[in-house]
Amino acid sequence: MAEVTVEIVGLQESECGPFPCDETRSCGLETCYPSNNLMDAISALRDELLAAYGDTVEVKTTLIDEGMPDYVREIIEERHPPIPIILVNGRLTSIGRISLDLIKEEIDYALEES
Repeated sequence: MAEVTVEIVGLQESECGPFPCDETRSCGLETCYPSNNLMDAISALRDELLAAYGDTVEVKTTLIDEGMPDYVREIIEERHPPIPIILVNGRLTSIGRISLDLIKEEIDYALEES
């Protein structure tokens, strides 16, 4: 069982972050370039995290196009985070985009806490 769950909350056709995808790939991901597509970025993120952490980390996708879980609705009403929303073990992060290095920092923090 995974020790850390990274949940990406977004819309099926949304972008992976507020910045356009470019040659620098500051997000740390390469296989999804140049799509700027959330689903492609989640797939690339999942592959990178599997390579780095193995089964210790699970990447979960929650699409809110046709319905929103209550816990996501509460987060949005209280905090108004940008989409995509990045949750680590259910905790809202301030990341607001698919970024390998920033998400790895949150994972490492969660692993230290456990």
